Amino acid sequence: MILQQLINGLIVGGVYALFAIGFTLVFGIHQILNLAHGAVFMAGAFIALYSVLAGLPLWVGFLLGVLAGGVLSLLIEWVAFRRLRRQGETEFGAIISSIGVNLILITLAQKISDTQIMRFPFETFPVRIFEWAGLRVSALQLFMAFLAIALVAMINLFLLRTSMGRQVRAVAGNERAAKLSGVNPNFVFFQTFFMSGALAAAAGVLVGLAFNNIHFMMGEPFLLRGFVVIILGGLGSIPGALVAGLLLGMIQTLTVAYLPSGLTDTIIFSLLFLILLIRPHGLLGKPEAGLMRGR
Repeated sequence: MILQQLINGLIVGGVYALFAIGFTLVFGIHQILNLAHGAVFMAGAFIALYSVLAGLPLWVGFLLGVLAGGVLSLLIEWVAFRRLRRQGETEFGAIISSIGVNLILITLAQKISDTQIMRFPFETFPVRIFEWAGLRVSALQLFMAFLAIALVAMINLFLLRTSMGRQVRAVAGNERAAKLSGVNPNFVFFQTFFMSGALAAAAGVLVGLAFNNIHFMMGEPFLLRGFVVIILGGLGSIPGALVAGLLLGMIQTLTVAYLPSGLTDTIIFSLLFLILLIRPHGLLGKPEAGLMRGR
C-alpha cells in the first residue's frame, strides 16, 4: 500500500531532517562543511548503546548520547576549526581538517567495538504495533516522528523567538556588524556547534534503535545523504533541510518498496541533478547561501 510507504518515508525523512539541520546550521553560521558530522552521529548511537548495556534506562542513554554528541561537536570545533577560523581559512582547509577528525573518530570506534556490528538488547524499546484502516505503525516509529517534530520545532523557536537565536541570525548575516552591536561570535559558535552535534547524536540513536545495527561506519551513508539534503533544500536553509529531508525519506522508501534496491541512489542523485537545473540554489535556498539571510 502506497500510503503505508509514504508514512514510513515521512518517519525516515524526519531523521534525515534532524541530521541535516545540524549539518546546515553549522554551514549557515560558519560557512563550513563539517565532514565529521557523520562521526558524531555514530558516536551518539554508540554511547546510548553502551549506556543501555551498562544497565541504564534507555531514556538516560538517549540523553547521554545527545549530550555527548554536543560536547564532541564542541571539541571538533576547538580542534579542527577554531585556529583556521582565526586565520581566515574557513573553506578548503576546514574541509580537510574535518575529514581528518572524522577518520580519527571512526578508527577509535572501530577499535572500541572490535569491528563488530552491535545491537540493543531485545525490547530495549517496547515492541508495539498499532493498526488502523490497514496501516501499521510501531510505537518506535511514533516515538521517532514525535521526537523529530519536537526537536525541529524547538530549533525553529530558538532561532526565531529568542534573543540568543537573534544573535545567531545576526552573526550569520554579518559577523562584523553583529560584533559591533555587542554580540559575542564565539558564544554563537559554541551554541551552534553544540546544537549541531546534539541533533546528529539524536538522529544516530534513533537510527540505531530503528535498525538495531550499530557499527563504526554507520555515519558515512548518512553524511552523504545529509549532504544531498542540504544541497537539495538550499545551502544554509533550515526550512529547506526539513523539506528536503522529508522528500528524500519518502523517495528512498518508495524506491526500496517498488523498485530494485540498487536504483535508490541513482534515483536520488538524478532527482538532485534535475532539481538543481531548475533551482540552482535548492528548493528554499537563496543566492547568498547563509542561514536565513535576506529575511
